[in-house]
Amino acid sequence: MTGIDRRGAVHDVPVMSRSITINARWDPGANVWIATSNDVAGLVVEADTWPAMIEEVRLVLPDLLELSGQKSDNLSLTFRAEEHLEVAGA
Repeated sequence: MTGIDRRGAVHDVPVMSRSITINARWDPGANVWIATSNDVAGLVVEADTWPAMIEEVRLVLPDLLELSGQKSDNLSLTFRAEEHLEVAGA
């Protein structure tokens, strides 16, 4: 019986990353950015600035994933922001 021939195996294949989308919106009443995600249960972060919000997400995300039994290795985060404006006609 023969086994798998590993002589031609590639050992430096990059590991796939898990993609997570973060939805961010500016709350003008509270003057904060609010970040949530449909991909991570319980993720709700508030911060005064965009960079601070991103840093807060990076800090809490591994703990939230661990609490839900998910790995936090090789994450790819996409931050999406939307703003809706009503513009009066000219």
